[in-house]
Amino acid sequence: MTALPTPLPAPSPASLPRCAVLDDFQGAALSSADWGPLRGRVDVRVLREHLADREALAAAVGDCEILVVMRERTPLDAALLDLLPRLRLVVTSGMRNASIDLAACRERGITVCGTASGSEPPAELTWALILGLVRHVTTEARAVREGGPWQSTVGGDLAGRTLGLLGLGKIGGRVAAVGRAFGMDVLAWSPNLTEERVAAHGDGVRLAKDKAELFAASDVVSLHLVLSDRTRGIVGEPELRAMRPGAYLVNTSRAGLVDGPALLRALRGRWFAGAGLDVYETEPLPAGDPLRTLPNVLALPHLGYVSEANYARYFGQAVEDIEAYLAGAPVRELGGPASRAVPRVVPGAAPYRFSPHHSRTVPAPLPSRGRYGPGRGTPSR
Repeated sequence: MTALPTPLPAPSPASLPRCAVLDDFQGAALSSADWGPLRGRVDVRVLREHLADREALAAAVGDCEILVVMRERTPLDAALLDLLPRLRLVVTSGMRNASIDLAACRERGITVCGTASGSEPPAELTWALILGLVRHVTTEARAVREGGPWQSTVGGDLAGRTLGLLGLGKIGGRVAAVGRAFGMDVLAWSPNLTEERVAAHGDGVRLAKDKAELFAASDVVSLHLVLSDRTRGIVGEPELRAMRPGAYLVNTSRAGLVDGPALLRALRGRWFAGAGLDVYETEPLPAGDPLRTLPNVLALPHLGYVSEANYARYFGQAVEDIEAYLAGAPVRELGGPASRAVPRVVPGAAPYRFSPHHSRTVPAPLPSRGRYGPGRGTPSR
């Protein structure tokens, strides 16, 4: 009689793939979604403090096969990836992340997946900044809290004024609709914006003849472009000098759209009334940065995407991305598949295996739980 093979022992916690969630400033990652599907299959830990030093970050997560990153809080460049030889999967919130070197990830066989991201939260925060600036909300609120003067400012008006939008995509379109509800005239421009696309937003929204007109004719200029080589620095000293003395600049998109030194000169020289900022070249913003203390700046710590609904999307789909990867069928991939394909699912496979074709020790895919089978990896856009 042939003896039955000895059953494989259950993997010990030490042998589970390790996952680190980076930059969870609010400690909200684990409570924003159901991580239960990964229990007993992935060892998940959370880092709440931002680690800007490359070596310190590598020491903290060098044992991890999976990283979950929030937007562009932590850049993943080739130099850092070389310090993370076990890394096999990166999950980023949103379907675009300029701080991840996708080519370097592909070369190293690292799969990069994204998540959905709502356009509503950044559009709503844009209006929080606009209203805060125009009605001097922080000045008056501070006076009430600290026992200061009762009514020290006279607020501006929005009705009948001009809202200038640099970019009229999903977020810019939502901002335009609210501007119209306030009774504003809306002027829009971007390098590829057409009359037909503007007309789709209805009466009261018109195309500026050029960028110069947008900045010169608007009482509030709000930026809503994707940062790229073409748009980096698209707002420079000529545009800032063209703004009206009582106008405001609002940026909830990306800091790189604006020439930083020119913006500082403009704010210090009061070329226009002030700026509402939610994005910065370095985040978190250094303690001594002048943008923290300039009196004509309303600065927020990059809250545009930080909302309950968005976090539920981000972390809920991060769990889905990890499940799908472990099942051998990655979803929502960014930048194309990694240079070495994820092996097929092998029930009962050892927790790890070493690939003789690659210098990395990689996690073998765990058996599929049936949620993502072959052919089910169509990303949502």
